[in-house]
Amino acid sequence: MKHRIVVLGAGYAGAFAAGNLARRLSPADTEITVVNAVPDFVERMRLHQLAIGQDLAFRKLADVFADTGVRLRLARVTGVDPERRTVAVTGEDGDGELAYDTLLYALGSSVAHHGVPGVAEYAFDVVGRSSALRLRERLADVGEGGTVLVVGEGLTGIETATEFAESRPDLSVALAARGELGAWLSPKARRHLRRAFDRLDITVHEHTGIEAVEPTRAIAADGRSIPADVTVWSAGFAVPSIAAASGLEVAETGQIVVDRTMRSVSHPDVYAAGDCAYAIGQNGRALPMSCASAGYTNMQATAAIIARLTGSKVPTTGLNYHGNHISLGRRDAIFQMVDGDVRPKSWYLGGRTAARLKSGVLRGAGWGIAHPTFGMPKRKRRLATTPDRSGVRVAA
Repeated sequence: MKHRIVVLGAGYAGAFAAGNLARRLSPADTEITVVNAVPDFVERMRLHQLAIGQDLAFRKLADVFADTGVRLRLARVTGVDPERRTVAVTGEDGDGELAYDTLLYALGSSVAHHGVPGVAEYAFDVVGRSSALRLRERLADVGEGGTVLVVGEGLTGIETATEFAESRPDLSVALAARGELGAWLSPKARRHLRRAFDRLDITVHEHTGIEAVEPTRAIAADGRSIPADVTVWSAGFAVPSIAAASGLEVAETGQIVVDRTMRSVSHPDVYAAGDCAYAIGQNGRALPMSCASAGYTNMQATAAIIARLTGSKVPTTGLNYHGNHISLGRRDAIFQMVDGDVRPKSWYLGGRTAARLKSGVLRGAGWGIAHPTFGMPKRKRRLATTPDRSGVRVAA
């Protein structure tokens, strides 16, 4: 029987991983299935552009995986049974179940409401395509002088606020930050960020926690009322509860606790990559939920899976977080390098050069997704024949 590999999720982590597995493992020995809820690859890092009205082309996953040997199952994951090694799904074909020998869990994350009243009912977000399209429709109805409040001073919040202000100068855009805007940047980069906010006429409410969202305003922790025809919530991410409900060992965040090779510490036939993995970087800290972390963790997970299935030595890939790349609209950006302790280095790149670099990164990621088996070896690696007690094949 072929070794069944099931990949849950086809975002940056899952799609790259599936392509890498298909590129390096022999189809005579393996059967790779990707489960995803939507038919397209969603470039999450560009959803704020979609929300403000820019037209983006989405690649069909059926086209991405055509002629690769990867099977695509369009369905939503509803549960995982790691003891029976099955995944429960529901889709247009109804409910179903997939069996696996090796599972790669890469279901990503959604917006974190943090229990703030009114967020679920009245706020918008740019974490998923459907939610970005919902926001796009709402913004189209907001006329000149309308107010938009972005909550959250992280990468998503900054990119959203600047994109909206540049694309819709007729709107009054504000950002609510719990701390100081850009506090995690170097002094020079922080000044660049503030100049960009001033240029785009974005109001910043620093040291302002939002404790409630209403249809036309947000209520700050100090009782202030901040007008907002539209509130965009970008105050962090949360992972699905599926892993915790399945019995896999998870951290307080709900992320799957993995070892250095992205293998579940409780179930050795399960791997995790992307936002769903609680992975410790080389600095001893948990990797942040980010596209960069999705790249590091999916490369490590696929390398470990391939090595263990083919009886090779498991390699370790780098798990260093190198920096933050922040778009400030279409013509400006900041690239801030960090050291091993994630402290900002004094050097940073800004302006049009940084914007072109960010654009190149996005195009490169999109091209990599569209060509998942580029450079496919003529002779793919065959599996070893002797399974260990976990069912993973090892060298005979």
